[in-house]
Amino acid sequence: MTRPASENELPQLYEQMLLIRAYEEKIVEASAAGKVPGTCTSVGQEAAAVGVVNALGGDDLILTNHRSAAHLIARGADPGRLLAEVMGRSAGYCQGKSGSLHISVKELGVVLTSTIVGAELSLATGVALAQGMLGKPGIVVCFFGDGAACEGAFHESLNLASVWNLPILYVCENNQWQAFVHRRETMRRDHVADWAVPYDIPARTVDGNNVEAVLAAARAAAAEVRASGRPFLLETYTYRSRGHFEPDDQAYVDPAERAAWAARDPIAACRDRLLASGRLTASQDAALADKVQSRIAVALAFAEASPYPALSEMTTDVYA
Repeated sequence: MTRPASENELPQLYEQMLLIRAYEEKIVEASAAGKVPGTCTSVGQEAAAVGVVNALGGDDLILTNHRSAAHLIARGADPGRLLAEVMGRSAGYCQGKSGSLHISVKELGVVLTSTIVGAELSLATGVALAQGMLGKPGIVVCFFGDGAACEGAFHESLNLASVWNLPILYVCENNQWQAFVHRRETMRRDHVADWAVPYDIPARTVDGNNVEAVLAAARAAAAEVRASGRPFLLETYTYRSRGHFEPDDQAYVDPAERAAWAARDPIAACRDRLLASGRLTASQDAALADKVQSRIAVALAFAEASPYPALSEMTTDVYA
């Protein structure tokens, strides 16, 4: 039986979600003020990222996409170094050369962030094959959205992973919107998980706004991948509450749709469960909010104080 979130885990998951939300809201604020370039956020999807990443082991590798901040922070990335990277400063994880859309953090097992829709799907099979050929432990976890699932690379990747028996946990964060186009305009089905069936890949859809449900489902899926050595597709059904790219006023989104999903906000839902169960008090909640805001303030100060890369480093670490 898969282990659910323990008594102590849920408050920790909640704090991670608060930190991710605070980080991305700071990015939005700084972008509006002209301090950082526009970027893609995953506000509203925090439970999906936190639940999955906390189900992983230290040897597991992650390939992610243009909405990667939540995955990185849940994995343990320093918000200060992330902000420095977004702002093009040398103290960033990639010395300020990747921006927000191409961050890799080798020490955390984050192989890459790809801004090309579906590119991480193409690369996940190669990473998993290499891990096996080198005899390295761990599974490969590939995050992508419902938009990437409509790309040919999705089907090619799943087919190859199935044929070659590759230990990949595919995680589709179905957030309903593919850039500025609603999922209903590009898919005949509601769930991407259905598309795993023809490739003989087991799949499951979980409420992506319930961090406990995601954690339990991800633990079960990861355990199956480890035991079988074969791929698994986990679909987290969630919602991106901000626009595709900052700034974006979302004038094209039905206000009733936004309101309905806002009522299911993953952070508010987790807070309510913690308060109702007595695992969190109102004063503790306020203290946590202050804690994460202070941490983000320190992170921003660190990033702003970091120097830009020297001109002599322009071609360093550039391979193409």
